[in-house]
Amino acid sequence: MAFHIVLYEPEIPANTGNIGRTCAATGAHLHLIEPLGFRLGEKELKRAGMDYWDQLSVTRYVDFADFQRKNPGARLYMATTKGRHVYTEVSYEKDCYLMFGKESGGIPEEILLQYPETAIRIPMLGDTRSLNLSNSVAIVLYEALRQHDFGDLKRAGQLTKYDWEIKIPV
Repeated sequence: MAFHIVLYEPEIPANTGNIGRTCAATGAHLHLIEPLGFRLGEKELKRAGMDYWDQLSVTRYVDFADFQRKNPGARLYMATTKGRHVYTEVSYEKDCYLMFGKESGGIPEEILLQYPETAIRIPMLGDTRSLNLSNSVAIVLYEALRQHDFGDLKRAGQLTKYDWEIKIPV
């Protein structure tokens, strides 16, 4: 089971590096839709992704139409403040695609209109414009993983519920 993270025209190398690190840690495939606001060799990208970048599966696309052509039938969930559903209200299929927009403007309206039923949002207070892109990816990806009992991810020490019990002397 592998989820797919799609970044539409990401602009900040450190965000993409952090997302790459999250993808490497979870086995998610990273898809980058150009234009990118940086070069893939930039030191900020490498620093944020650290030594995980070589363990990452990355595919680049010229534009969204190229992404659609190369991934026909992809089940695509689009994270947007305009989403109809809270990200925890949907059931993510194995191998689905979780798409996030560029930091300065999100996913364009014309693309969102193609996917109204799978537009998801992360709840926020008041007039908050958005969360950091790498945080948003982690929040939604880990919900999808949780729904599938975290797949093949290791659990720290494989603890049982009894390991968590607090022993209080009487």
